[in-house]
Amino acid sequence: MMNDTERIGTLHYEGDHGTVRMVELVDTDPDDLWAALTRPERLSRWIGDVEGDLRVGSELRAKFRSGWEGTLRVELCDAPRRLRVSSTPDDDDPTEMEAWLEPEGDRTRLTIEERGLAAAALHFHGAGWEVHVQDLVQVIAGRTPPEWEPRWRELIPVYEVMRDESGADENPQPPTGSGT
Repeated sequence: MMNDTERIGTLHYEGDHGTVRMVELVDTDPDDLWAALTRPERLSRWIGDVEGDLRVGSELRAKFRSGWEGTLRVELCDAPRRLRVSSTPDDDDPTEMEAWLEPEGDRTRLTIEERGLAAAALHFHGAGWEVHVQDLVQVIAGRTPPEWEPRWRELIPVYEVMRDESGADENPQPPTGSGT
């Protein structure tokens, strides 16, 4: 588990949009981590409720602990190495989320990116993804994650500093259903 000064996320800007990237070494093998990322009963323990078929081209209905709700389209599913989904065009803020799993000894390096986010709100999403990944690590370790929103609010100032150091110049209010 990380301490209060370690951050697993980075923010990257491309004009008015940006990317949140999380990298964490998880104490499990790729198959178990893949199951935690793709099986509805496992997803519900750390990120939220997801329904649908995990086939390329299919749609998933999701409601995250962060409050985000929407439809995701499976763009790539290469078990147990890589998964990419995109929010559907009717979403107010369409994005693309991708996860890569790489074995490292008896652990797995997990990289998660969400691309196409409004640059001005990137720090909210960075804080949210960090909490989601922390929750995933807790679940893999057999623990129940604590309440989501208080930890997200604690991390927002950390990611605001990252945003400011990266050159974003706006300071908006959190978007509805923010965090991811």
